[in-house]
Amino acid sequence: MNNDQLLIVLILAATTTLFLWGRWRHDMVAVAALFACVVAGVVPAANAFAGFGHPAVITVACILILSSGLKNSGAVDALMRYAVPTASGPTLTIAALAALAALLSAFMNNVGALALLMPVALQIAAKQSLPPGKVLMPLAFGSILGGMTTLIGTPPNLIVSGFRQQTGAGNFAMFDFAPVGVAVTLCGVLFIALIGWRLVPARKQAVTEGFDTGAYLTEAKVSDASNAAGKRLFEVDRKLDETGAQVIGVVRNNVRVNAPSRGWMVRAGDILIIEAEASALPTALSALGLRLEEDKLPPPAEEGTDNTQPAKPAPEGEGKPEPQAAAEDVILMELAVLPGSSLTERSASDLRLRTRYGINLLAVSRQGRRSLARLRSMRLAAGDVLLMQGSPEALSEFAASAGCVPLAARELRIPDKRRALTAFGIMAAAVTAAALGVPAALAFMAGVLASLALRTVPPRSAYDAVDWPVIVLLAALIPVAGAMETTGAAYVMARFMLEHIAGGHVIAGLVLVLVVTMTLSDLMNNAATAAVMCPIAISTANQLGVNSDPFLMAVAIGASCAFLTPIGHQNNTLILGPGGFHFGDYWRMGLPLELLVIAVSVPLLLTFWPF
Repeated sequence: MNNDQLLIVLILAATTTLFLWGRWRHDMVAVAALFACVVAGVVPAANAFAGFGHPAVITVACILILSSGLKNSGAVDALMRYAVPTASGPTLTIAALAALAALLSAFMNNVGALALLMPVALQIAAKQSLPPGKVLMPLAFGSILGGMTTLIGTPPNLIVSGFRQQTGAGNFAMFDFAPVGVAVTLCGVLFIALIGWRLVPARKQAVTEGFDTGAYLTEAKVSDASNAAGKRLFEVDRKLDETGAQVIGVVRNNVRVNAPSRGWMVRAGDILIIEAEASALPTALSALGLRLEEDKLPPPAEEGTDNTQPAKPAPEGEGKPEPQAAAEDVILMELAVLPGSSLTERSASDLRLRTRYGINLLAVSRQGRRSLARLRSMRLAAGDVLLMQGSPEALSEFAASAGCVPLAARELRIPDKRRALTAFGIMAAAVTAAALGVPAALAFMAGVLASLALRTVPPRSAYDAVDWPVIVLLAALIPVAGAMETTGAAYVMARFMLEHIAGGHVIAGLVLVLVVTMTLSDLMNNAATAAVMCPIAISTANQLGVNSDPFLMAVAIGASCAFLTPIGHQNNTLILGPGGFHFGDYWRMGLPLELLVIAVSVPLLLTFWPF
């Protein structure tokens, strides 16, 4: 290896390590890698930001905006009513859900497709007395599989197409991925419906009144009239044991005591930190006469008074009235925090929920982990489930603006038949144009302009629909991946893999590229995986003296197969809390599914993309 090759390999190794570590956001790591490449001289400074104008990056941004038009117009809700047989048995229902998720993911953002279908999946699980995870994991995996069927189905496909263009062979067409992708997706969905969902661990049975989102951590205040005042902690625990709840901490004088002794004397004014299942919370609170610390409802209206008068200024000192609703208008709602939500790494105090929205955060469910922070200062994370209190309008506004999905009947979208048909028409026209040879970036940019002009996407919401961390990640990694090719590092790595692992065999090399890509995709962002593996795939094909297309297609398939961990794909992260999953639950269905993908895709690659 020469110096440039060694430098890019070291930067790539450090980048991969940081991706796996997960402490920094993926877009931060990608920008740091780009900066390191410029400083090291392997990426010319003049080309450092060329990735932001790359057609793949523009196309991804446009697809995200068009997806929001389909979602917010109610178009997908109308499709779902006809496509999901909610009264059928679990096998048929799960098959329909997974197939619909795959279909939607072929033409819109994977996370958006899952977010649309997840509330329905949870309702179906409750009706059929299934653990939510038995429905959520098949739904998530189906949405991931569907992305491999079209050029726009997932960012890795666009990246692979871009690298093919750099070889002089031109871009892949809209449906070039379909011959292999559709067959793999159909086999995957059949496996999920017939066998896979039965392999998902049954954590808790769903009940008809709620969903198994794991244990909540909440804070309850001890009043003078509470049954807990003046009792020892072991007496309080004994009472809570009957409801399946427990005290895991006490706050006194704003000081939190973790794991207090059982002889601790509970006083009026103390705040008990209680861990309980969602269904057990009301019973646990009423058993001891406790009240949620954040529960600040206005008093009931007296006869002859108007309880809708503006409230007094908020105590936070914002100089703005705190919105409040009549008691009968206040509801509880469970919200799951989406990956990329503006809530991540922020607390309730940071967000000023009461001042800005007139809502309360009552409890947080974070499966498998306990936070040592106070509820109001707990840093939220993707996958958390929040128990919120407020008016339906305030909760809907908060969920829409903060990047959350309600785990209940959809209250965020009012279907508009005209807008839904328009949104469908625009997406269909853009897909058709791309399929007829119009450059994808131009076709979908025209679709975005039409959506803004026809108001299927409000202009003020267009930028909110774009997942900017993904855009920055792609734009920063494209020059880094290009440096692997220009320095010859990809050639060196491919030669090593061929000589020492694949033994110089073409089919063994193809399988190796597929398996390595799948493994990396389980551990790091799939777009980053595709950007790293494409130069290696092209160099592998060149050294073997064969067509690079099957190797690039293997990268596209492998990057869309993150089924072993909750961190491999955003959709896996999203179902972690609502499904009550542990880190090691995914491989039980994911591993046989990945083996099936390899078994189905390799013969098809050899058939449709011969060497």
